[in-house]
Amino acid sequence: MNKAFKIGDHVSWNSEAGRVSGKIIKIHTSAFDYKGYRHYATENNPQYEVKSDVSDHIAAHKGSALTKI
Repeated sequence: MNKAFKIGDHVSWNSEAGRVSGKIIKIHTSAFDYKGYRHYATENNPQYEVKSDVSDHIAAHKGSALTKI
């Protein structure tokens, strides 16, 4: 089971541009389509939509990719 986060948590993750930080804005617990791709999530392995602090870009990540800060 991955780490559990909640909406509003401040997290960081690695990207092509280096370490990025942002806030969780949505939690998915079932499969969803995002930016043309199918993402799979469950209650035990959710995916999180995170809004970047710097660019306001929104990305979807598994909990294993995120670190709470």
